Amino acid sequence: MSEAMSGDVAGVFEGFPGPVRDRLEQVRALIFEVARDTEGVGALTETLRWGEPAYLTAATKSGSTIRLGWPKDRPDCVAVYFICTTNLVATFRDIFAEALDYSGERAVLLPIEGAWAEGALRQCIGMALTYHKAKAGSGTSRVAKLIPSS
Repeated sequence: MSEAMSGDVAGVFEGFPGPVRDRLEQVRALIFEVARDTEGVGALTETLRWGEPAYLTAATKSGSTIRLGWPKDRPDCVAVYFICTTNLVATFRDIFAEALDYSGERAVLLPIEGAWAEGALRQCIGMALTYHKAKAGSGTSRVAKLIPSS
């Protein structure tokens, strides 16, 4: 089931070329799915931040904002942005060094076409949506729960 998109957010999605829009819609659906499946996250607020779709845990304040975009310097990718003052992207890089592509300390990049590491991104989204909750006391245990056992 797809979450209804507000007019402002829908307008931004409609402005992307077809393949970019398709990939970003896949990521958007994954964000809502992870939010539904992750205890303590609650309903997400979808809005625009800096003219880009953004997802906030406004009701529970459990997590850090996730934003979606299409970076001008990497037109072959879409970006999943995280607040750069968190340690989220550094943590993702430590855990998923080879599975994902990164842009500094602020974004995970996904190819517009072809395969992408959905499982790794799912865990990154879960960590972002529970960032404040984990930081308040259970950070290491939360990360351990998200990493698949070998």
